[in-house]
Parts: sequence; structure tokens; C-alpha cells
Amino acid sequence: MTQEEAFGNKGTEKPLRPSQWRMDFRKSLPGNRTQSVTETSTPPILGKQHEQSAEARRMRPQASGRLICGPNTIDVEITPIWKLLIKEVLNPFYIFQLFSVCLWFSEDYKEYAVAIIIMSIISIALTVYDLREQSVKLHHLVESHNSITVSVCGKNAGIQELESRFLVPGDLLILTGNKVQMPCDAILIDGSCVVDEGMLTGESIPVTKTPLLKTDSSVPWKLQSEVDYKRHILFCGTEVIQAKAASSGPGTVRAVVLQTGFNTAKGDLVRSILYPKPMNFKLYRDAIRFLLCLVGTATIGMIYTLCVYVLSGESPEEVVKKALDVVTIAVPPALPAALTTGIIYAQRRLKKRGIFCISPQRINVCGQLNLVCFDKTGTLTRDGLDLWGVVPCDRNGFQEVHSFASGKALPWGPLCAAMASCHSLILLNGTIQGDPLDLKMFEATTWEMAISGDDFHIKGVPAHAMVVKPCKTASQVPVEGIAILHQFPFSSALQRMTVIVQEMGGDRLAFMKGAPERVAGFCHPETVPTSFVSELQIYTTQGFRVIALAYKKLETDHHTTALTREKVESDLIFLGLLILENRLKEETKPVLEELISARIRTVMITGDNLQTAVTVARKSGMVSESQKVILIEANETTGSSSASISWKLVEEKKHAVYGNQDNYINIREEVSDNGREGSYHFALSGKSFHVITQHFSSLLPKALKMAHVGISLSEQEASVASPFTSKTPNIECVPHLIKEGRAALVTSFCMFKYMALYSMIQYVGVLLLYWETNSLSNYQFLFQDLAITTLIGVTMNLNGAHPKLVPFRPAGRLISPPLLLSVILNILLSLAMHIVGFVLVQKQPWYSTELYSACTVQNQSISKLNVSPTAPEKVGSNGAFTSFENTTIWFLGTINCIIVALIFSKGKPFRQPTYTNHIFVLVLIIQLCVCIFILFADIPELYKSLDEAIIENRALWLAIKRCFGYQSKSQYRIWQRNLANDSSWPPLNQISYSDMPGCGRGVSYSNPVFESNEEQL
Repeated sequence: MTQEEAFGNKGTEKPLRPSQWRMDFRKSLPGNRTQSVTETSTPPILGKQHEQSAEARRMRPQASGRLICGPNTIDVEITPIWKLLIKEVLNPFYIFQLFSVCLWFSEDYKEYAVAIIIMSIISIALTVYDLREQSVKLHHLVESHNSITVSVCGKNAGIQELESRFLVPGDLLILTGNKVQMPCDAILIDGSCVVDEGMLTGESIPVTKTPLLKTDSSVPWKLQSEVDYKRHILFCGTEVIQAKAASSGPGTVRAVVLQTGFNTAKGDLVRSILYPKPMNFKLYRDAIRFLLCLVGTATIGMIYTLCVYVLSGESPEEVVKKALDVVTIAVPPALPAALTTGIIYAQRRLKKRGIFCISPQRINVCGQLNLVCFDKTGTLTRDGLDLWGVVPCDRNGFQEVHSFASGKALPWGPLCAAMASCHSLILLNGTIQGDPLDLKMFEATTWEMAISGDDFHIKGVPAHAMVVKPCKTASQVPVEGIAILHQFPFSSALQRMTVIVQEMGGDRLAFMKGAPERVAGFCHPETVPTSFVSELQIYTTQGFRVIALAYKKLETDHHTTALTREKVESDLIFLGLLILENRLKEETKPVLEELISARIRTVMITGDNLQTAVTVARKSGMVSESQKVILIEANETTGSSSASISWKLVEEKKHAVYGNQDNYINIREEVSDNGREGSYHFALSGKSFHVITQHFSSLLPKALKMAHVGISLSEQEASVASPFTSKTPNIECVPHLIKEGRAALVTSFCMFKYMALYSMIQYVGVLLLYWETNSLSNYQFLFQDLAITTLIGVTMNLNGAHPKLVPFRPAGRLISPPLLLSVILNILLSLAMHIVGFVLVQKQPWYSTELYSACTVQNQSISKLNVSPTAPEKVGSNGAFTSFENTTIWFLGTINCIIVALIFSKGKPFRQPTYTNHIFVLVLIIQLCVCIFILFADIPELYKSLDEAIIENRALWLAIKRCFGYQSKSQYRIWQRNLANDSSWPPLNQISYSDMPGCGRGVSYSNPVFESNEEQL
């Protein structure tokens, strides 16, 4: 029997009864667990060999099960640094950088090569550090669940203690005590549990789990439950806050292991973090294509270089170096680092706003967002609910609203009893915990909650039951308290919850709480007021959350567990409406208005009443007063009728309340001429959306399957799966993230265009000089690469995001007509400038091909930047020699790089204006001033002035030495300082003899240089 057959996962297979799961699953495995840990434990006195054999005996029966299902562990190893390092170093960009650095070292271009090495090391170190930190964080997140001791009920050995890693599907767990971490997914079959699922959902609200019904039905177990089957599953990674045995069961809380390891809910979460869906972002695809274009351009330049230098009779080594040089010029090795700086700066600005990112590449994706989906409760509205009032009813209809703001207690009656007992609250360590709605409702009654003790003896009420009692100050309450016997928990599918209670000294009752329409359907029609629909709409249209309450009396002859939900939830008496107010957060409306003004669509997702959701949408500004809201209702195929969809205007009461309309209604028949595109919104339930996706998929041609960007407002463990986490629990982070995303995206485009233009400017200039077998010198390259481009690349990205969202997005593609046209026109302009300069300098009257040094004739300002021999011999490993063409091309290229940086540094509408980037502007000014200075300054005169003012200024250097306390280390100066500090020197009025101490013949100091010179003389 397979695992799927044992658990009834196949609709055609007959599932096993819960009592058979353990036994029949073990029949498919050779062997059985017949010994407990205590029985196989060997005293230390028996020695290590006996301990190992005992451990082997204990592990042998489990081996076959583990071979089938694997160990129950979620192993996330901490990736070694050397692995991360190798993976990062083998990146194609770094390999290309290594090739470029080796080439530059061979050409004695050491300065820029060292700079690239330093930048690459820093980039690799930061990347490896981030990856290592994420690996450690994820490892610590899962390791605690791999070593938990659990109680397992064996077939023959009874209850035994077992390490969680040995669990396999089919094991029967015994849950005891509180605060238990679940090491696997398990189906609850006996007892009930209260679980904190914050690790998976991000919401630390206790959830009640109920046992799976024991039936002989052949329907798979997931379909047997009338509510969501997840109500019976204890998920791995969640915490069992409270385990309570059933009064009529075996006296223990039991659950059958369903999934282990990475097949669990937590394993699926970890797997999604380890192997996220790759981003299909056009920018990165276009970047690769653009780089391939640059490689193609470099190939053309290589062929041109080979032809020129081979025909010139250059050595093969020189030809190869020059050809490879063209590749490093056309494809700049610093391009990846330059593109990353914009994202790094944006990430740093987001961090200052309390927004943390674990996937920096998604910041660029944020710049293309045009749709944002919000949860309602806790996101758009406040976390807590305020109890506004209650509307009781009797046979005459609804009574006057009882407001809790007045401080007046609710009179005793079934309605008060329902508010005090119809909830899923628990008492943990003296604190009442549970759903905020239940908590507000219970607190309004001013009752108290307690757990019955062992001495609690009331017929039909088990020991340790939850009991609610009126406070001591309460009066006119005829009962001592109410004991909660059984719960049918709330389900979003059923939209209701029911409890069975026992009044102390009174009747046994059933209370129901849920959506008004659903609760009214279970009540006697005569108990539901005729004004029910209009009364309900009064409050829902104001944005209130409305809950209906109902009750009935039960016979005390039947045990509570013998009563089915269908029997309990029938023939109820309607009690009234509970009105709760869920107020908007102060930040919600301004943020939504900002997004809507920027033409970013906003969508609300909620489990509340649709009318309440529409009202909240109008109050928040998501739907303006002039816009129509259309309610879409879709129905599944039933019998001979096919699936249908109807369209109803929410504002029209006859459509919102009554509705026997035709299955198919044209929108134009429902909406006036003003109700065209952009003036209406759709409201639909999850069920209707599911039907539409199944049968009307043409209405959803571009349905969103997965969000490109997720933002978590919670700091629970589940937030690790979200690319962004905000420490501020409101939606103010959304526009900030979109602004920074747009700024980072535009910055990436600017840097890509600038780096492409910079490489093409150098490429064109060098190819022109290659025509005369000339080239730029290493220091000319260094000035352009390091002093110009590197500084611009670091400072150009410092522009912050523009404070206002504009109603359009930046271009999402690098290979788009406007961007390509901009780059191509600038390349053609640079080519024309270089060619004109190259030709014009040769037409000047002072131009001479015999005098190769332009600096020695007209202007000697470049004599130090270029090598300055007057002979036309080549100098340096790169074959550069001074010439008029060399000087002209270098100046044109350098100034062009500065101008292009200013042109491509975009400000509004996505980034702050360029003049606000003070560092960038200052860098451009300094660079331009240096270029102009080099162009016009008289370098020899400057050196002469500096020599007189600084180098030969003896007084200045003596002052500097005294300031820093510098002392000469010559032997003469040392003796001079020692004698100056010796108070007994010179020895006046004394006679010294040769035989006196200290006056003996010693070795005298001699200056070997002086003596050798003296001998020569």
C-alpha cells in the first residue's frame, strides 16, 4: 500500500479509518517499532560497544521507513565561504576583468589594474558576506525544528520518546503540555489544539484546530471535512500553544504524521527561499544583448587593428596586445560595478526609512510597478476592532442600538450570553488570547474567564473546561457562569462558528456567530426581522463590520460529541447584530491618493462583507464618489445549467439585495453612458473569481499569477520569504519603495548609457590613433579611466528619488528606440568630433610630421602627461609617442566624457535634480578645471615656481620638521644632542689621564666615504 493510498489522496482509492492508519501503514514496512528509548537505553557500565548495539537495535526498524520517506529534517547547510567565493569569482564579468587585468599588467598599466582589482575584491567580499549572512540566518531558522523529542504511540510498545528526525508518515504523535513546536505536518484525530501559525502566516493570532471526523466514507479525507481541511492539520514550524484532550476520547491529544522534511509547509517555505523563481526582468536581458553588441563592435576593432599593425610591420606580440586592448576598451570591465552602485545607494536610502531588502535586484523591478494589492484588516485599517454597539431584536423587530461608549452594561439575556461564550479565546498564563474581534466582544461583557478545576462537578461538564463568569460587580445575572463544552471553529468558507455551552444551574445552549446573511439562513424565518436587509445595509454602507448572533436550546440527554454540526446549526433563534468599527489608519488615505494620482492601480483583498469592503474603499479614496462599483457574481455549473456570471451595480438596492436576473447581463445595460472605462470598479468574492478563472478565462487575459514584489509589514519568521520588510506597520513604505525603484531604474539606464558612451569615445579615439600606429599613453588612459570615469560612476548615482510620484513609469527596456537613439546619436557626434579634430590639427600651419612633440613648439602643458622626446621614437610598452594628433584626441575624448556625464545624469521626474547632487557637480567642476589647466598652463614655469616656493624653501621644511618632532638620525647629530644634554661637558678645570676609566684607547668613528675620497686626492 502506498502512502497516497493510506491517506486517501487519490479520489478513486478508499481511505483508511483513523484507527487503521498506524497499523496498516506499518504493514507495508518490514519490521515494527517494538522497543522504547528507555527499554533500549544501556547503562554506562556496559561500555561503548553495548551502547552502539542498543542504538543499532533501536534504529533498525525505522530504517525502511526512512528509506521510503527520508529523514524528517529540513537541512539547510551554511554554505562555506570558499564555495561562495568560487561561485562569485567564476562570474563571467569577473573572468573578463581578470583577463583585462592580466593584459594591463603586461602593458605596464599597473595603476588602473590595481584599482580594478581593489574594486573587484570589495564587490566580491560584500556579495559573499551578504550571501553568508542569509545562509546563516536561514540555517538558524530551521535547525531548531530538526532536534525535537516527541512522543510516539507504537503498536506494541505503547508511548515512546523519539527524536523528531526519525518520524515518518503514519506515525501516531501524542501531544502533551503547552508550547510544543511541531516538527512535521500532522492530522489531528483526537482532542483539540490552539496553534500559533505566525511563522507561516505572519499573524500571531491563535488558531483552533479540531480533530478529523471518524467516518467510513470512501471520500478522500480532504473532501470529508465540511470546513477547510487545514483546520485539522498541525503544520510544521507552528507552535502548539495549548493541547486539550477530548472528554470522550482516549484522554490524549493524538495526531497522525502526514508530511515530513521538505514536503511540509515549512519545508515548502524554505524551498521557496532557497530556490526562488528567477526574475524575468527585461532590463537584465537587454543588458546582455547590449554587451553582445559591444563585443561585436570590439571584434570589428580587432580586425581593423590587426590589419593596420600587420601592414606596418609590427612584431606579433605588439599586434596581439593592441588587438586585445580594443576589447577592454569597447567592453569596459568596470560596467557591472557601475550598474550596481545605483542599487546599493537605493538600498541604503530604503534602510534609513526602515525598509529592509533581501533581494536588491528587485529594487529595479519596483520601478515598473503599476498595480498594488492591499490586505484590508491590519494594513489599510487598524489592527484592532472597536466595538461600536449591538442591535438586539425580538419578535417586534430590531430594538434601539445599545452603545458601549456610554459605559452602560448590556442587560442579561441570550445576547449577552452569546457575546460572553461564542468565541475561540483561550486563557494562557493568566492572559486571555485570541482573535481581536472575539477579544473586543468578550471585553464588552465585562465577564471573566477561568479554567474549571478537578473539583468542578457539574453534569455533562468535563474537568478543566473553559468557564466564563460574570464579574463580581455584575448584578441581575441568574447564572453563576457558562461552561464551554464544544466548539465548531470559525471557517472562512462557512463564514460562521458555533459553540455548545452549559449554563451553571441552567440550560444547555448553542450559540452561533458569523456573517449576517449566513446566520439568518439557519434561523427560523419568523425570528428574523423583516427589516433585516435594510438594517444590515445601514451599517455596512457606513463601513462597519457586522456580525450576527443566534442561539437555540439543546437537550441534555445527548453527549456533546455525539451532536453533529448540522443538527446543532438548525432552527436557531435570531438574537441581533454586533456592530464593530474598523477604522482606517491615518496614513492610508494620503498614500492611496498619491498612488492613484500616479495612475497606479490599487486593489483591496479582504474576507469581510463586500458592501463593507466597498465602503472602506470609498472612505480610503480607493474608489471615488463619482465612480461606479459593479458586483460580479459567478456560479458553478449545476445540473443542466452551465456556469454563469452576473453584473450588478452595488449602488442599486434592487440589484444588491434581490436578484433573479438573467445569467448574462451586458455591462452597458447596467451602467450609464458615464460608466465607461476608468469610471467603474469591480467587486467579487474569491469563489466568483475561481469560477471566472475556470470558465471565463477570456475576461482575465493578463491575470496576475504571482506578485513581482512583496512587502511584509510583520517581523514574523514568515517575512523572510518576502523581498522587502518594513519596520513601520503601515503602507507609507509602498510609495517610498516605488520612488526608489524608479530612481534606481533610471540610474541604471544612465550608468549603462554613460559607460557605453565612455567606452565608444575611447574606442573611436584609439582607432584613429592606431591609423598612425600611435596610441594614448598609460597615464592618459589612467586619467580617463580613474580620475574621470570612476569618480563619475561613483558620484552620478547619488541622486535621491524625486519626492513626487508622476503618472507614468520610466522606460522598462534598455533596447528601446528613445534610449538607443540617444546612444547612437552621441556616438556619431563623438565620432564626428574626433575625426574633425584629427583632420583639422593636421591642416594647421605649425603642424609638422618631423616634429612629433607638440609640447616643445607651442604648448608644453602636456609634456609631463605625455612622454616628451623630440625624436619620433615610441616610448613605453603601449607604443605611444607624443604628437599633435595624440594630444588633440586625448583632450577631445576627456572633455567629451565630462559633457556626456552631465547630459546623461537625469534628474526630474524620477530623480532629484542634478544640481542637488553636490558631490557629483563638484567632481565635474574639478575635472573640467584640471583639463583646462593642463591645456593652458605653462608646466615648466609652474614647476620652477613650485621648486622655489616649496622644494627649496629651507625655513618651511625646518618648521615642518619642528612641528612633527622630526630629528636627524645621523651619528653626528646624535652625539651633538647627547653632549648638549650632558651637564658635565665640557670638563672645565679638570685633568684627564690615559689610564683613567673611560679614557682608554677605543675605536674611533671614521667616515669611509671621506677616507676613500681623501685617498683619491
